[in-house]
Amino acid sequence: MNRRFLNVIKSSKPVLVDFYADWCRPCQKMMPVLKEVKDEFKSNIRILKVNVDRNPHIATRYDINSIPSLLIFRSGKLIWKGKGIKPAGELIMILKEQIGD
Repeated sequence: MNRRFLNVIKSSKPVLVDFYADWCRPCQKMMPVLKEVKDEFKSNIRILKVNVDRNPHIATRYDINSIPSLLIFRSGKLIWKGKGIKPAGELIMILKEQIGD
């Protein structure tokens, strides 16, 4: 598996991973949502975008069968997985529940 990906998700800081593809219109709608999430959490979270076309081995490893898909990791452990477009408010609430505030 991609070493950089593994190093990022092992961070002590929570990591939100967005699985996407350039051709995916719903994935494009997640861009402003992710910016809003980043603005809310600032440096307390990392956001990592993984292109499924360029990284099929990572997508397969985490059973990504639809995009966009979002995963939250903490210290390398998968703690939440969701599919589809999520409004910023809902995603912020999920993150606060999963990682604390």
